[in-house]
Amino acid sequence: MDQDIIHVYFMPGLAANPTIFEHIKLPEKQFKIHWMEWQIPEDNETISDYALRLSKQITEKHVALLGVSFGGVLVQEMSKYLKLKRLIIISSIKSTHEMPNRMKIMSVTKAYKLFPASLLGNMDLLAKYAFGETVKKRVELYKKYLSVTDPKYINWAVREMICWKQDKPPENLIHIHGSLDNVFPYRHIKNCITVNKGTHIMVLNKYRWFNEHLPQLILEGSDESC
Repeated sequence: MDQDIIHVYFMPGLAANPTIFEHIKLPEKQFKIHWMEWQIPEDNETISDYALRLSKQITEKHVALLGVSFGGVLVQEMSKYLKLKRLIIISSIKSTHEMPNRMKIMSVTKAYKLFPASLLGNMDLLAKYAFGETVKKRVELYKKYLSVTDPKYINWAVREMICWKQDKPPENLIHIHGSLDNVFPYRHIKNCITVNKGTHIMVLNKYRWFNEHLPQLILEGSDESC
């Protein structure tokens, strides 16, 4: 019956479109997947205001909300406006304490104001920043997934990611992180479910792990940790 279906909303990472989730499948008798997309931010819109705007797209009750990388930061902000069954972040951070040193330095020096311009039109650099890898032989692959390149969005996203402040994560948050993540290094991450040899783009190349484990994590949660 429809009331037994759990609606699961997936939010992609910085500059990425939701096709990064194309290989993730959940049992259709239990779950209905919704892909969320990045919207162009409004003038002077904070990430909190942006999260409120996107949260209005969710009309069901007690949904599961899942975000990757910067999308993981956004869903934590969205959770402040929603009553959720489950909140899951992947390849992301749950507090400022887990942010890598280079991002902390950029926040203090405000170097992020110069950085976004260098990403525009440079697929190799954008892929390295968003996915933790350079394109090299994967140009077409990254063109497929990294399609949200509006300058207004890129400038906003980089600033909001680097300047994000959160001291304590939301309660009952599930954090899934790869041991080889080089955007948000694993050594800085606490209290997570570890995917062995998972990189920052493990939703693409380790999707079988997610297909196996996500149903139970959504239904029952987990207290596993690093």
